[in-house]
Amino acid sequence: MSKSHRWLTSLGFLLAVLPLSAAPRQSAPQSPAPQVPQRGASPNAAREEGIPVLSAEVQKACGSCHTVDDKKMMTRISYRRASPENWELTIRRMVSLNNVNLTVESARSIIKYLADNNGLAPEEARAASFEAERRMIDYTYAADKNTADTCSQCHSMGRVISERRTSEEWGLLLAMHRGYYPEAAAFRARGGGPGGASADGGGQGGAPAPASADSGGAQGGAPAPADGGRQGGAPAAGGRGGGGGGASAADRARDHLARAFPLQTPEWASWSAAMRSPKIAGRWALSGYEAGKGPVYGEVTISEQPGSPDAFLTDTRFVYARTGQAVTRKSRVLVYTGFQWRGRSADAVSEETTWREVAFIGRDWREIEGRWFTGAYDEIGMDVTLRRVANDPVVLGTNVASLKRSTTGRAVRIYGANFPRTLATADIDFGQGVTVSRISSVAPEMVTVDVDVAPDARVGPRDLWLAGAAKPAALIVYDKIDGIKVLPEAGMARVGGVVFPRQLQQFEAIAMNYGADGKPDTKDDFNLGLVDVGWGLEEYTATFRDDDLQFVGELNASGLFIPNLDGPNPQRSGNRNNVGDVWAVATYTPDGSVKPLRARAHLLVTVPLYLRWDPKEIAR
Repeated sequence: MSKSHRWLTSLGFLLAVLPLSAAPRQSAPQSPAPQVPQRGASPNAAREEGIPVLSAEVQKACGSCHTVDDKKMMTRISYRRASPENWELTIRRMVSLNNVNLTVESARSIIKYLADNNGLAPEEARAASFEAERRMIDYTYAADKNTADTCSQCHSMGRVISERRTSEEWGLLLAMHRGYYPEAAAFRARGGGPGGASADGGGQGGAPAPASADSGGAQGGAPAPADGGRQGGAPAAGGRGGGGGGASAADRARDHLARAFPLQTPEWASWSAAMRSPKIAGRWALSGYEAGKGPVYGEVTISEQPGSPDAFLTDTRFVYARTGQAVTRKSRVLVYTGFQWRGRSADAVSEETTWREVAFIGRDWREIEGRWFTGAYDEIGMDVTLRRVANDPVVLGTNVASLKRSTTGRAVRIYGANFPRTLATADIDFGQGVTVSRISSVAPEMVTVDVDVAPDARVGPRDLWLAGAAKPAALIVYDKIDGIKVLPEAGMARVGGVVFPRQLQQFEAIAMNYGADGKPDTKDDFNLGLVDVGWGLEEYTATFRDDDLQFVGELNASGLFIPNLDGPNPQRSGNRNNVGDVWAVATYTPDGSVKPLRARAHLLVTVPLYLRWDPKEIAR
């Protein structure tokens, strides 16, 4: 395998930032570019303002297909902005389909330049953060149902809204999709009128017309390269469609995207002018949450990597508050566009269990939040928030989420930073009805106290105050546990372990107090935190003589579902795969009660993801 192509199969390339090789950021000039006629468009049509490409490396690597004019505008590239992940996908496609030869170092440098200078503003990236953070969520793009239905047939809407393009560029993107995927359902519908799609997905001219800048309507005559990058050779669109009925669903989606996600926006104009390398070296207090394990608290020390203004090293120490398990990790981080944290971390001792880190750096450089994750499908992870630490005390949280009335001498650990070495009980306040009776130990990052809860304490949240620092709603005072809930309410796992990897599913059970109205799932309910429950599986009866329970896998004592092997199973009727539907069931008996509480969640165990639209390497 040649060096120029080896990076395509490496598990640690580009956004994984191992090793780091950050290219110096070059801010794009803010002076407006002259409007020039679109190639292939009518003489009266004007091209929307683009972004000059000032990197000689980008010009050299991409210039054989994307021409550069005297204003440093490169075809296609100057008229698009995208997330680092989307730029990486594009470069991978250029290498695999268009014979672009790049070294690993050059590919990293090009992605860094494009993500910085043709990237997204924080306000734009926020809406699509679930895509980069690899969250398993049920996302609905509510702005336009037709667009959501059209694009999400093949990939997440998160990839779509991670882009900004001129109206012509959105049209060319649609042309590329029609060329690559002519049999996709979205492109088989017939359209009518100028620019409509024919039954074969190309109209008589073979390529759709891009949306206009002013109305999102079609413009006739714009070229559409079949390979998505090369110039010339594509016939003009705008011929008659293959029948009546107006534009196809794909054409309407293109027009909506051109209006909703234009290249030039006030957010980008503001951010690109203010963007700079973040000054984040120093101490940061870490708080987070991992499903099934609960809250985590600790500290992250960030240091700059010499010679690379956007590259950082981190040392992280945290504990799982419920169990006291301590973890230390080290990571390498590269920051794109001045705020997009992308890193990889490993256990500081074993150097194993690699986690991917995706986070957003606040504009004031005082807070960083995002997700750290691992797993073959990025399904295991934790939400994290980092807050800059100075000299004042910081309260992060406690090891308990709730306290019951009439509790006496309950030990509570308080986590934070810069706690005073000497504390009196009067320096710690949990609010009305909760008294600190004794301080057991004091350390700069953890204080252990004994608390008493009055029998008549009011049910509800309590703010914690310690030596001038406060943590709102640090815990809940309750009178009884009314029920439990299993989260997520619907989970999914994938069989694997032979040819394809497994996708695990972590469940957790939380105790609930139903509040003043005594009814579940209302606004006055209180989440009392994780509880230790008994886990089991039950059949989800969907067919006659359903036998899924025997074959799909097992749910262990910590609520982690481990699916069975992939491939046909000769021990199962019909030699079927080990897939099916079951219930994940939790059983819990509160203190002082004889009747157990039960809750369940639906679990779908399905086949491996045989076709990955998102490269495995990016997920790592």
